[in-house]
Amino acid sequence: MSTHLSVNINKWATLRNARGTNRPDLLQTAKDIQDFGAAGITVHPRPDERHIKYRDARALKEVVHTEYNIEGNPINRFIDLVLEIKPTQVTLVPDEPDALTSDSGWDTISHQDFLKKTIKIFKEEGIRTSIFLNPDIEMVKAAADTGTDRIELYTEPYAAQYEENPTEAIVAFVSAAEEAEKLGIGLNAGHDLNLDNIAFFAASIPSLKEVSIGHALICESIYLGLENVIQMYNHKLKNY
Repeated sequence: MSTHLSVNINKWATLRNARGTNRPDLLQTAKDIQDFGAAGITVHPRPDERHIKYRDARALKEVVHTEYNIEGNPINRFIDLVLEIKPTQVTLVPDEPDALTSDSGWDTISHQDFLKKTIKIFKEEGIRTSIFLNPDIEMVKAAADTGTDRIELYTEPYAAQYEENPTEAIVAFVSAAEEAEKLGIGLNAGHDLNLDNIAFFAASIPSLKEVSIGHALICESIYLGLENVIQMYNHKLKNY
């Protein structure tokens, strides 16, 4: 099974917003990314709309013909947006409103009731659900009780340790992935995965369905070219 690449385009929106113009054109970027071979588009609209704006999320619905993943903290405004757009997947992330970036997964034990209620809302509308999680077996077990379709493992700890000791860096993620597979939960992953560490991660976790990559991909694209980077990721994900 090859792992699908979903490209997070938040940083393209950050670049656009910095000049107050429509350059780069976010909709054209999403079209090109799909034409270059990506299997999906991810956006993470935050309450302050500092990168992806709510109107972007709506407009992208018309141009994303692959998988459309909207991630974010399920506050009321976010829930309403997702129900209006009906993307392929919604990924629930426990971000604080002023968070610089996602930095931790859900405590699926203490937030069990909230997650059950929220996931039920989305699944009743036919939207696939995913929960952002640390690679903790107990959190994976509790995630299964929420009714979620998938989990997304928070991979920054893996990326931080990869260069020093990749074998040790992957241990917790393999255990979490095996538990998810045993429980019948689909597995996604994301955060600080890049061209250096992605192949080892994917090869170590055969059940990995999807990775969401944004910041590293645009940084690499500056030097290597966007189309080339998309093809490089797909090559690594299909040939490990």
